[in-house]
Amino acid sequence: MKNTEKKVRVIKKTVIVLLTAVLCIALGTAAFYGAKGYMLYRQAAEERTLDERVRDAREDEDYAVYSELPEFYVNAAVSVEDHRFRKHGGIDVISIARAAWTDIKAWSFEEGGSTITQQLVKNLMFTKEKKMERKAAEAFATLEMESKYTKDEIFELYANIVDFGSGYKGIREASAGYFGKEPSELTDYECAMLAGIPNLPSEYSPDVNKKLAEKRVSHVLKSMERRGMITQEEAEEIEDNNF
Repeated sequence: MKNTEKKVRVIKKTVIVLLTAVLCIALGTAAFYGAKGYMLYRQAAEERTLDERVRDAREDEDYAVYSELPEFYVNAAVSVEDHRFRKHGGIDVISIARAAWTDIKAWSFEEGGSTITQQLVKNLMFTKEKKMERKAAEAFATLEMESKYTKDEIFELYANIVDFGSGYKGIREASAGYFGKEPSELTDYECAMLAGIPNLPSEYSPDVNKKLAEKRVSHVLKSMERRGMITQEEAEEIEDNNF
């Protein structure tokens, strides 16, 4: 009996030591990349501040203000890209944890858990290179963005600089290029298609693979249905009346 109790104590101590070691490594890694990320963020801000980059984006002749964006497009993009967009402060801890678990299982760095705000600052300030220090720098820029701009302003900027595939940058270019329309004239189906493209522009562009683009629309509509933004009947009607 005593030997059994002793073994149990040894196992418990071993587990505690291992967990402590893992925690220390994780904290040390976070501190290391956090420091490198902050320096990268400061370097980007010194080259051109966030406010200057926002001003430049707004001066583009194809810039579409928030009031020009169909409500259906806004809801569709939020649903499929960042459904907690209106609730979080720029960084979605739940999505990051889910993405981290996916990466651990795949032993890769495929999932980023990026919010709409993070995608925006990445496009405004950084490269698309998947490095830990860039993700850390992105987090600092995200907090600055959220502290200075409203959610509507952030989404407006996102819609104007995101890649829609086939060489189209921003929703006005994409609306004109794919459908020959202004953003405000888009149908619900067209809105859903545009909302789905930025996740993988090189594949979801209807110019590249129309069938895959249509499957992506179905995914967007199902996501909206799941979030309570539309009903199943509305989703089916939208697909039945597609362009």
